[in-house]
Amino acid sequence: MRSLTYLFLSLACLIGVVVGGDVWRQSLHAQQPAVRPQGELIALNSDVEEGRQQVVVIDPKSRVMSVYHIDHASGVISLKSVRNFYADLLMDEFNTESPLPKEIRAILDQR
Repeated sequence: MRSLTYLFLSLACLIGVVVGGDVWRQSLHAQQPAVRPQGELIALNSDVEEGRQQVVVIDPKSRVMSVYHIDHASGVISLKSVRNFYADLLMDEFNTESPLPKEIRAILDQR
């Protein structure tokens, strides 16, 4: 029971940091509108494996994302990855399996 309480407190603290005062000004929804005030953080969570939850925090202003895993049993929050995705968004295409985007465009251009 103590570990479950610790988990909920840890998750509540993380969410509080992410969404800040917005929790009190508006209700939370599974899908937020595409238009956000500049600088607002986005948090997405899901169960990724038995006993763990994943929280992804995205900063659209700086184009950085971070991934955290939260152990349900212990409540421990672990930072798994941080990435600046600015350069990713500059690529015209990136795909590892057929059909590649250029192959799809070629098919469409033949019509």
